[in-house]
Amino acid sequence: MGFFVLLTVLILIVAVLIVLVVLVQNSKGGGLASNFASSNQYMGVRKTADFLEKATWTLAIGMLVFVLASSKIIPKYQGTSEAADTEIRTAIDEIPIPTSTFDPNQSSENTDNSNE
Repeated sequence: MGFFVLLTVLILIVAVLIVLVVLVQNSKGGGLASNFASSNQYMGVRKTADFLEKATWTLAIGMLVFVLASSKIIPKYQGTSEAADTEIRTAIDEIPIPTSTFDPNQSSENTDNSNE
């Protein structure tokens, strides 16, 4: 159970990082990445775009690995299906069933009186 919680937290962290990386990059070369690169000439615009693309792919692959791993270790129901079936049947049997009958003449008389 603890490992599943750890993977869930990692999936959430990777998801937030993917959102941030995708928001920083722009497919047309503008975006926030060009603003950061213009103030710092050490890393050019092209290198920044390459870094952001590699970061996006790395995070996407990491997300895929974490999701597949969590699907394999997800906590499963350990009870028997017969016990669950019995619980459902007893809950259904405890529901009260209405025993009154429907009289269509009685309901039509009530509507006729209200119109007059």
